[in-house]
Amino acid sequence: MRKIAVTALKPGMVVARTIYNAEGRVLLNKGVVIKPSYIVRLKELGVPAVYIRDDFLEDVEVEDIVREETRLAAVKAVRELFDSCREWERGHVPLLVDSGRIQRIVESLLEDLLDRKELMVNLTDIRALDDYTFGHSVNVCILAMVTGLTLRYSREALLLLGIGALLHDIGKTCVPLHILNKPGKLTVEEYELVCKHARQGFEILRMQKEVSLVSARVALEHHERYNGSGYPQGLKGNEIHEFARITGVVDVYDALTADRVYRRAYPPHEAYEMLAASGNFTHDYEIVKAFLTNVAVYPVGTLVQLNSGDVGVVTGTAWGHALRPRVRLLYSPSGEPYKDNPIIDLVEALDYYVCRVLPPDYLTPSSSTLKVAEDDKKDYRVL
Repeated sequence: MRKIAVTALKPGMVVARTIYNAEGRVLLNKGVVIKPSYIVRLKELGVPAVYIRDDFLEDVEVEDIVREETRLAAVKAVRELFDSCREWERGHVPLLVDSGRIQRIVESLLEDLLDRKELMVNLTDIRALDDYTFGHSVNVCILAMVTGLTLRYSREALLLLGIGALLHDIGKTCVPLHILNKPGKLTVEEYELVCKHARQGFEILRMQKEVSLVSARVALEHHERYNGSGYPQGLKGNEIHEFARITGVVDVYDALTADRVYRRAYPPHEAYEMLAASGNFTHDYEIVKAFLTNVAVYPVGTLVQLNSGDVGVVTGTAWGHALRPRVRLLYSPSGEPYKDNPIIDLVEALDYYVCRVLPPDYLTPSSSTLKVAEDDKKDYRVL
């Protein structure tokens, strides 16, 4: 399967991964054949991309690092908690964080991660734009605990980290939705209001006797930066709690790789490069390194050009070798299609490396043909 933008969907394509909303309701089931009306509706719902079946990846299944039902339960729990917080903010109900449910959700996520700890982060979660905050909170929790596992945290520490990461953005329930979902640039006043969410989140969690103060500090400090340029306190280096430093790193990565109302998602390889360059400047280098160990720079389904001129599609990445994926070759440097589509493992074939990532729509899944824009022909070696 391969992820493509909804704007690139064509009737006749087949959905390869079920799409849900933040309430756990199915928007499109796996195996459904795309119709023009579905494309229109997905655009209306703000769904940015879909995983579709691909002839070249028919035998490749992309595994999430947590089970689908675990992720859905977590997203639903976060949505319900955040909705109740908004009602409390309006003065309609008393605030009560169901810490027992949160604990169980984080424990379930951790159990899945322990069962699948050799998997790289390959799959990008599909979220409708209006559901961004809920899916983002769950992803940050998962990625934070993945990093904690690499740093050899104890189970107790992983759970504290996971709870803090899951609730890191709870203060955004105090920010008006029209500001959070504003497609244009924020005014100075709006930006200052958004920045208050870190301290507001801390205050919400501090009122909950069942939530650890350590987890609450994650909400307070996840926007602090290693060089002191963050907010709300301008903390530096080890003044920032390590859990907050971890959450800050994965928060940035997940935000970069997600579609937002005001910009398109950055490709994973670009987000990887941005984070790698931030070590010991805006982020703690050791934490950045631990996190990126788990991230596939070129997720399954990514179209790439190798230094040899061959074009292929990524079929997987071995844990710990983020930059050296396995690639199924599709086209030779002269543009001839390979008949047997050999797979080259860059971990073993050290003379080869990825020199270029190609846009998903260069390869049309329905016809399995290569499509190249006129402006790119002059430097595209396949032609």
